[in-house]
Amino acid sequence: MRVTSAASYLAIACASLLAGCPDRTISEVNPQQGRVEYKEIPVTLNRNLDLLFVVDDSPSMLDKQNNIKANFPKFIEVLNTIQGGLPDVHIGVVSSDMGTKGTADSAAGPAIGQIGQGGCSGTGKSGNLQVGGAGTDLQNGANFISDIKQSDGTRQKNYSGDLATVFGKLAGLGAGGCGFEQHLLAMRRALEGNPANANFLRPDAFLAVIFLADEDDCTFARSTILGPESSALGPLQSFRCNRFGHTCKIGGANESEMNMVGVKDQCGPNENSQYLEKVASFVDFMKKVKGEGNEQKVIVAGIMGTVDPYQVELRAPPGGGAPQPSVAHSCSYPGATGVEVADPPVRIKFFLDQFPNRSTFTTICQKDLSEGLRLIAQLLKSVIGDPCIEGNLADVDPNTPGEQFDCSVSDVTNAHKLNQSEKILPACEGTAPNYSNKPCWHIDRDPLNCKPCDMTKANDPNCLATEPHFVLKIERLEAPPPETTVFANCVTEAN
Repeated sequence: MRVTSAASYLAIACASLLAGCPDRTISEVNPQQGRVEYKEIPVTLNRNLDLLFVVDDSPSMLDKQNNIKANFPKFIEVLNTIQGGLPDVHIGVVSSDMGTKGTADSAAGPAIGQIGQGGCSGTGKSGNLQVGGAGTDLQNGANFISDIKQSDGTRQKNYSGDLATVFGKLAGLGAGGCGFEQHLLAMRRALEGNPANANFLRPDAFLAVIFLADEDDCTFARSTILGPESSALGPLQSFRCNRFGHTCKIGGANESEMNMVGVKDQCGPNENSQYLEKVASFVDFMKKVKGEGNEQKVIVAGIMGTVDPYQVELRAPPGGGAPQPSVAHSCSYPGATGVEVADPPVRIKFFLDQFPNRSTFTTICQKDLSEGLRLIAQLLKSVIGDPCIEGNLADVDPNTPGEQFDCSVSDVTNAHKLNQSEKILPACEGTAPNYSNKPCWHIDRDPLNCKPCDMTKANDPNCLATEPHFVLKIERLEAPPPETTVFANCVTEAN
């Protein structure tokens, strides 16, 4: 085995790190080698994970809520493969309904629409954790799921029944919430010391926020965006969120161009909008919510519409009347009762992208969300600490007997901080378990815990027989400092 790695791929992996990457001796890469898989594996495993789901409960969301409830067991299946099994979880759900009060308003604006059918009033659900239909399953008036592994291997739960079933009830918020969804504000209100959510956040836990939505965030600074129809604002519909909340380099350089029919491209949040709150304010909040220097404990994900294509079209309003400027749906799928659609989530996608190596995105426009949930769970597994290699490791010297893997592995203390320190580890020499150069690394196979095939086939004999199940193992003479993290880059095959 050779302890070298590809210059171009290592540079890509390093570019996304908050702290600088160590120097490496670089070797030429065979063109058949497709990518470098990057791993961060804490030596001391932190199994505490707080999961906050921000669920859109506006009138178009019923089928999508049912979809995530039906496929949540796939999410749990992946988490169960983390070292030691299911992590110690808190799971809560908040609604994107935040009423008519803007972030800069001293009081809520006038109510709009019919409450319970997409209308908005007051502060909505205020970022308070919602129990949905799980009120009778949660014990002692709890408003979130708690499932903690005890020292004897049993689990202390604050609910009765099956975890996936209880979550399904928890996430079943219905589809009557405010049609001007404020996903980012709901997230912040849930996490900024909200007394209604006491004990949900744990100081030492990882925090993951997962957005389930079919429209973009419309967190407004002032309730004036909800004013009656006018030449300045246009019809009272959620297109206002697009017109005043987005800007596109092609076809949408200003609010007037965003109101014009046609294709838009290279779109992002309008951070100078007079109506909507800056996305940057929510990014700053999340990077500090776990304390200064601990932003690596934050994971964000989205199950939403696709960002592209982005187009403004003329569309008749639901109640009839003259066609009005509207954002065209960016994706669709055949739902249980008809065609389901979603719109470009420009603001939320920008928010997710500010957390490199700690974010993922999947489209909500699919009848089966199991693969999207599995993708999010794999990210959580990776952040908590996953020594499994997902890709098929490349044999960089097929002419030499045995498998020659191309990896660079280091022990790093104080990872991603100014005082980060690194010690490069060599590949193990000799035969197991009597390696002659500990500490060192080697590649093994672990078909029980490393199952890169689809989780629906995790127990399939064909999957177990054909998938490589690679795992990175570190052999030591003594335990490293508890704050040590293993950094690894391994070349994998293109396919």
